[in-house]
Amino acid sequence: MADDKHVLTVNIVTPDGLVYNHHATMVVVRSTDGDIGIMANHEPIVAPLQIGEVRVRRVDKPGHEDRIAVNGGFMENKDSVTSIVADSAERARDIDLTRAEAARERAERRIEAAKKEKNTDDLLRAQVALQRAMNRINVKKSI
Repeated sequence: MADDKHVLTVNIVTPDGLVYNHHATMVVVRSTDGDIGIMANHEPIVAPLQIGEVRVRRVDKPGHEDRIAVNGGFMENKDSVTSIVADSAERARDIDLTRAEAARERAERRIEAAKKEKNTDDLLRAQVALQRAMNRINVKKSI
């Protein structure tokens, strides 16, 4: 492995279990305040996450980034371990693009229906569903 003082452990956990666990030189997450890049020996930090892409530069694959679609949650970094606890997460290689595009179309229809009915609760839920679907689509297409 690369020089241990320059190595970061990145793990992503959802209610369904461990989704991702690798050694990295850097991880970039989308927090509610913007993107945050973390490298080994970064100061301890806890940050809430938006629906967005997590990018991981793995030690064993220089020049390559793993991409993971994360749907909210939070990130903690301490002692060169970055842990992400997410509502749901899916690695780019595991995303079914056809299913993600169908989810986008359903969300768009729900948005239109909620607007016609002036149902703000349904509208907000449908907008979040659309964000999640678009995140999955964008992560899949980025590989």
